[in-house]
Formats: sequence, structure tokens, C-alpha cells
Amino acid sequence: MRLPSLLLACLVAAALAAPALAPYPPDHLDLGHRREPPSQAHRLGTDDLGRDVLARVLFGARVSLAVGLLSAAVAGASGIAVGGIAGYAGGALDAILMRGTDAMLAVPRLPLLMIAASVLQPSVPLLVVLIGVAGWMETARVVRAEFRTLRTRGFVEGARAAGAGHARLIAVHLLPNAAPAVVVSLTLAVARGILIESALSFFGVGVQPPQASWGNMLYQAQATLAIEPWLALAPGLFILLTTVSVNMTGDRLASRRD
Repeated sequence: MRLPSLLLACLVAAALAAPALAPYPPDHLDLGHRREPPSQAHRLGTDDLGRDVLARVLFGARVSLAVGLLSAAVAGASGIAVGGIAGYAGGALDAILMRGTDAMLAVPRLPLLMIAASVLQPSVPLLVVLIGVAGWMETARVVRAEFRTLRTRGFVEGARAAGAGHARLIAVHLLPNAAPAVVVSLTLAVARGILIESALSFFGVGVQPPQASWGNMLYQAQATLAIEPWLALAPGLFILLTTVSVNMTGDRLASRRD
């Protein structure tokens, strides 16, 4: 296992083990120890309400990683459906679906999501759906390209000649052979979901306090960034490490595929 994959596995393990690793509950208030820098008692310091930053980072990892993974699943399912239909059917249906995909790609994603999240009461399930629905286009293009290439291969033609129906051709012959490219696309979607959730929470329309996420920790830290940098350093570093490790893992998978 290479370093990015190992780092990603450690981050996921730390998120899953947050109740055991966190020194305090994430919402434990200690007004007598507000805005303290890192110390023996609070390894990453405390925030303006005396809450332990390490505890909030660990529990925030659960939210941010869950949003990234689940939104990638939503985007993947939608992208596979659209791209698979377009690549398999071809012709006018392919043209219509791909022009719709191009139109979606032309829409600025973050402003659209900010408007939608602010109109609809923001919550973690809502963010998963919104980010997933706004992120299927890249996977659709990948799947469509793979299907267009695979549908002319000999093994597909042989299966068609043997009487395989459309559902069997897609489920047994096309989709499994397109899986490596889809997996690479989904790893990038995970990183994109984490970044978008962080951006939405940073602007106050994502995960709402008191629930912790890396994005809303940055949002709460921005007012005192110059004098209390530890409040932003920890969540910012975790966002950086997670997205870099996910992207590098995706690049590694892509190089293996090539």
C-alpha cells in the first residue's frame, strides 16, 4: 500500500474511531478554558466556547468524509445511468443526453449549490443529495466514452450474436469492463464532495453548528485567524491531506489502468 492510500486509510480509521480517540465530547463546553492554544490538556487548543479542537476535528471528519463518500455514490449512480444509456444507445439519444451534460457542466456549481442550500434548510442528507446531483457529469462522460469503445469489441458482438439482451450486455459485459475507469472517476468525486461541503460550510450554508465539520470549523475560525491560527490550521490541514491523498490514489488507479 502506497503512502496516499495508507494516509487515507488512517484518516478514515480515525474518523470511525472518533468516540474512542477524542479526549472530550465534541460539544463539551469549558468556558474557563476558552481560546487556549495547544497544550497538554488540549492538543490542538480550544475554540471560543472552550470546546476541544482535536475532538471536533475527529468528529468533523465523520461528517466531511461521509458527505464526500455518499455524494460520490449519488453522483456515480446518476453518472453511470446517464453515461451508460448515452454510450450504449448512441444516435439522437446520445446527443441529447450529452448536450444536457455539457449544459450542466457550464453552470457554476458552487454558486448554484449555495443558493439551493440556503433556500432549503441545510442538513447533512440534503448536502449529500445536492452535491451528488451536481456532480454526476464527469462520471457520465467517462462511462459514455467507455461504453462507446466497448460496445464494438468482439466479446460484446459475440454475446449479442448469442442472443444476450440489452440488460445482460450492459450488466455482464459492458459495466464490469468499464469499472476501472468508473472507480477512478469516483475517487475524484469523493475529493470534490469534501471540498464542496467544506466550501458550503465555510460560507455558512452547509453543515450547521453545533454539529462539527471541517468546513464550518474554518467558518467559525475566520474571525480570529490572525490571533488564533490553531482554530483554522487543524481542519484546513485535514482537508488538504484528505483531498490530496484521495486524488493521488485516483491518479495511481488511473496509471495502473493505463
